[in-house]
Amino acid sequence: METRMIPDQSKDNPPFLDRSIGPLPVKRMYPYFSKLKIFLGALAFSFFAKGFSGSYMKSMSTQIERRFEISSSVVGIIDGSFEIGNLMVMILVSYLGSKVHRPKVIAAGCLFMSFGTFLSVMPHFLMGRYNYERIPLTEDNSSTSLSACSLALPLHHPTLDALEMTSKLKNSGCEKAANSYLWIFVLMGNLLRGIGEAPIMPLGVSYVDDFAKEENSAFYIGTIRSCGMVGPTLGFLLGSFCANLWVDVGVVDLESLTINPKDTRWVGAWWLGLVICGAVSFLASLPFWFLPYSLPKEGEERNLKKLSESSVTIQEDHCKIEPPSPPQLKFSEAVKDFLPTLKKLLGNPVFLVYLFLTILQYNSMVGLITFETKFMEQQFNVSVSTAIFLIGVILLPITILGMFLGGFIIKKFKLHITGMAKFGCATFIAAYLLNLLYFTCDCEVLQVAGLTVSYSGVKQSSFPKNNLIASCNSDCSCVLNQWDPVCGDNGITYMTACFAGCKSSIGTGKNMVFHNCSCVQAEGLESGNFSAVLGQCQRESCTKTFPYFLALLSTCALILALGGTPTYMIMFRSVSPDLKSFAVGIDALCGRILGGLPAPIYFGALIDQTCLKWGTKRCGGSGSCRVYDTKAFR
Repeated sequence: METRMIPDQSKDNPPFLDRSIGPLPVKRMYPYFSKLKIFLGALAFSFFAKGFSGSYMKSMSTQIERRFEISSSVVGIIDGSFEIGNLMVMILVSYLGSKVHRPKVIAAGCLFMSFGTFLSVMPHFLMGRYNYERIPLTEDNSSTSLSACSLALPLHHPTLDALEMTSKLKNSGCEKAANSYLWIFVLMGNLLRGIGEAPIMPLGVSYVDDFAKEENSAFYIGTIRSCGMVGPTLGFLLGSFCANLWVDVGVVDLESLTINPKDTRWVGAWWLGLVICGAVSFLASLPFWFLPYSLPKEGEERNLKKLSESSVTIQEDHCKIEPPSPPQLKFSEAVKDFLPTLKKLLGNPVFLVYLFLTILQYNSMVGLITFETKFMEQQFNVSVSTAIFLIGVILLPITILGMFLGGFIIKKFKLHITGMAKFGCATFIAAYLLNLLYFTCDCEVLQVAGLTVSYSGVKQSSFPKNNLIASCNSDCSCVLNQWDPVCGDNGITYMTACFAGCKSSIGTGKNMVFHNCSCVQAEGLESGNFSAVLGQCQRESCTKTFPYFLALLSTCALILALGGTPTYMIMFRSVSPDLKSFAVGIDALCGRILGGLPAPIYFGALIDQTCLKWGTKRCGGSGSCRVYDTKAFR
């Protein structure tokens, strides 16, 4: 009779709810790996996916700006749309925390990331081919030579007025191109990526901390974050590769192009990397659909297995044990408890100090990541693609190593919250002192005729607009706002070959060389053909300083990363277990609102103050900066 009653009893009172024997583990489906280890691997790959797509989008901001002919402010809105999407759901997913099925929520988030990335690619297939503005050249007396200095226009009107140029562009269909709003697809895609990324960190990290041993938790989280840093590394490498490919690769004959990746008119294959990023995000979602709501605490699995084998042998023959289901969550109760929970969390002084630290670090790191490539380009004569590549292969791997070593130090020396705080403080002070050495990486300002030096080569602090025209090019009818630099034999850069007074040229495309340049000849050179080549002149002193700058940058990154993981663990050790997910969410929320959003704005505003020459968009109006005062920038 007892054996017949057991199935009936199991329906009303399942064995996993019997408090006398405690919760029973689910029968292990993976013989060699625990489900916690599987979750760790899946979470590490999801961290990789979000870092991969995020860093790639950062590296492609310049390409997107040029392709859609939009201003830097619009690019800032597109970049900020990710933060807006992230903030829309960050508090919600962090507060719900353990009340929801965390693995499945993370899976849904990865799908949102994938869909948003594919949405950003759509404009490439809806737009036509990219046509860049070329230098207006006139035929010389000989049919084989082209002249940048046009002598056909009246001498009393030496330059083309900007308003006249704008009206001509409008009549040629430029107005229609300027009103294209296909960049909204990129904005909406970035918004969806932000929404999808929101649950990965707070829910994933809290899940690990809940079911891992306390002494292993810091090591696991440090390892996951280190694996996540591989994503930005490969994202920057992919960005460097795609930036060197023409946007219409496979469709346009590359031999017909007259510009190279160093040219400000160059647009790389920004869309190609997004296709790869979307596929990676989709793959990251798959493992989470098969993981349970909760797991046994690490180290207790064997004890629970022995207990289950000795006490429920009969039950296993008659019923199938299922894992506990998530508790039913009422929305009204969640809203009612929100403010008291927030007050309790912010009433923790240790967490509050950590929150201020996070805000400062967000401001610093976001400003660094956003403008480091621009700084390297302007300061050391490095192309954007090369700067992206160097960040990917040098800076980020060193950061990964530092984060991994930080987690290892915690486990090796069994640091508690006080030890973690002291260790983090020491690393941050050391990194700050090293940062002061950046002022020693001196580099001269680019010598541009009529802008930073006179046409005779004399350095001056500033020049009025009229100084762009000199006696050597006054009859050339040059466009004042045009920027297509050439480097003269005298080592001075000219904004265009027209401003150099070049009367003839040989070669085609990227190999074109201008000759008989009157402004180069005016420098007092006694011999030579006074020629100029495409591109800016190289600054040798800057090139020699660059290796020292990279060494200093790498050292600072390693020291900061060493203290990153111990400082991050202070948050988990200072709040109660039921507030861990909420604490991670509030930490990310405050960091993004007070750091991620405003930092690019005020960093960019300060950098804009150092601009010496603004470009002109194809349809009129101010474009991006062409030349910076490198000393003020530094």
